[in-house]
Amino acid sequence: MSKNDRVIERDEVVIRFSGDSGDGMQLTGTLFSNASALFGNTLSTFPDYPAEIRAPQGTVGGVSGFQVHVGHAEVNTPGDFADVLVAMNPAAIKANSKTLKKGATIIYDLDNFNTKNIEKAGYREDPIKEDGLDDVNIIAAPITTLVKEALKDYELDPKTILRTKNMFALGMVYWLFDRDLKYTEEYFETKFSKRPNIIEANKIILRAGYNYGETIEALTPTYRVGPAEIPKGTYRNINGNQATAWGLLAAAEKAGLELFIGSYPITPATGVLEELAARKDLGVKSFQAEDEIAGICTSIGASFAGSLAVTSTSGPGLALKSEAIGLAVMTELPIVIVNVQRGGPSTGLPTKTEQSDLMQALYGRNGESPVVIIAASTPSDCFRFAFESARIALEHMVPVILLTDGFLANGTEPWRIPSMSEMPAINPPIAKEADGEYLPYERDEKLLNRKWAIPGTPGLEHRIGGLEKTIRGTVSYIPENHEHMTLVRSEKVAGVVAKVPPLELYGDDEGELLLVGWGGTYGHLLTATREMREEGMNVSLAHFNYINPLPANTAEVLGRFRKVVVAELNSGQFVNYLRMNFGKTEFKQINKVQGLPFTIMEIKEKCKTILEA
Repeated sequence: MSKNDRVIERDEVVIRFSGDSGDGMQLTGTLFSNASALFGNTLSTFPDYPAEIRAPQGTVGGVSGFQVHVGHAEVNTPGDFADVLVAMNPAAIKANSKTLKKGATIIYDLDNFNTKNIEKAGYREDPIKEDGLDDVNIIAAPITTLVKEALKDYELDPKTILRTKNMFALGMVYWLFDRDLKYTEEYFETKFSKRPNIIEANKIILRAGYNYGETIEALTPTYRVGPAEIPKGTYRNINGNQATAWGLLAAAEKAGLELFIGSYPITPATGVLEELAARKDLGVKSFQAEDEIAGICTSIGASFAGSLAVTSTSGPGLALKSEAIGLAVMTELPIVIVNVQRGGPSTGLPTKTEQSDLMQALYGRNGESPVVIIAASTPSDCFRFAFESARIALEHMVPVILLTDGFLANGTEPWRIPSMSEMPAINPPIAKEADGEYLPYERDEKLLNRKWAIPGTPGLEHRIGGLEKTIRGTVSYIPENHEHMTLVRSEKVAGVVAKVPPLELYGDDEGELLLVGWGGTYGHLLTATREMREEGMNVSLAHFNYINPLPANTAEVLGRFRKVVVAELNSGQFVNYLRMNFGKTEFKQINKVQGLPFTIMEIKEKCKTILEA
């Protein structure tokens, strides 16, 4: 029987790589994702890190996972349940046993399933039996032993040899899903270009895993997920932090400005700072500040000096930046604050995802200090909304908070790289040399936006600052002036609605149930809505990217449905914001605060319950 006779065609598969932090599961998953993307599959990934830097080895708390969902049609989520689990130790099975499909395959390193590790994971004797996994296909491979045997004649220390175990597991999965090894081998050659012995060792182990799969019957049949039909263009696999950084780079080029980022490293936002710091070739000026306050204050200074200014952070850092955001509101300087949300409060769950910073973004400042708030939906469209955040900040002279989250920041998907000619123009209101007196708070014809005077421009000497000002920039304690300026700053933000596209629906324009979401829940809500509609349910989806101001047609859309259900990864922040603005609509809620994204199943079950009520 030839290999082709044993190939089963599948529309989609979900694979989860899982083990200790030192087992290299993130890299393994990334390499499989890249190979699948180059093959032409659509995909979505979900890296899942331990919350502790040095979590105890062999424990469930120390498990690091990477899930990838590949398909030959549209894929919008990393998948609810896995078809294949690669488990490098018993704790990996403990952490993932409830997320396996019936009949799934578990590949595990038999050498790691000793008494000590089994007990560390919370089992007595047999993880498979104790977790009721009798219906799964078990492939117990002595990976550690085989790796040592394959590299015994190479002059490598024991620790280096054991670091290649993940490549053996990857080779087995490549066999199982008929993936080409060449892309991963090219990665070795680039990554370890100055260490040829490491290149050769990884190639040997990758091929050994592939050949092991080919020689044992347990791994047959193999599966094939064909390439997807996607629009023509140049694609790359990208995560949300990379896409955010690139969107800001594109905005700076379109605006004809230098890009400055002042930030303090914080999980999971550090990738934005790292990506931009690496682009000195594109004129980026980056400053790794000593703390969050210094990060945003340097960005405000850069904005005053005429740069596209950015600062990046996560929830705790946004709290520290709040006073300086108020300064940006008062001075009416353009700045983009990227907040990659994570579980809280305090240090909370630093490596887990959540949508719990919305109220902080809306109201977490003293005084009346409104800002524009935008939320990205997928890893790749972080590019689009980072660009839009910069465009709005520059053209309206306002601070903009861009909300992403840990799920988007670390997750990846194929992204078609746009040409700069496809991107809209950005026209900041930069003041020219003044004929007469320059008035820093003089408004444009719409009585909202002020001109941006770059220091050093002849005739544009001026003062701005945190104290309330008159039109001339002088300090004012006149009550009526403060009220006037407060209203103007609020109207500036409200006026951004002119650039906000109308809210669009997936599904019918009116009906029984409208599922509402915002930000990074998009893929799960879209997939759930699509499946419910295929099952005959009258459900539509409205997903929000523009939070403040909301799309102008929001009230009209909400009013066309009998039931409105808001799903979000918090205790109900967006739904309460909608209640404040649209009190006549009765809102139902679907909430989850576990540091994990929704599953399709839980959204569908709760929507069905609400429909039947």
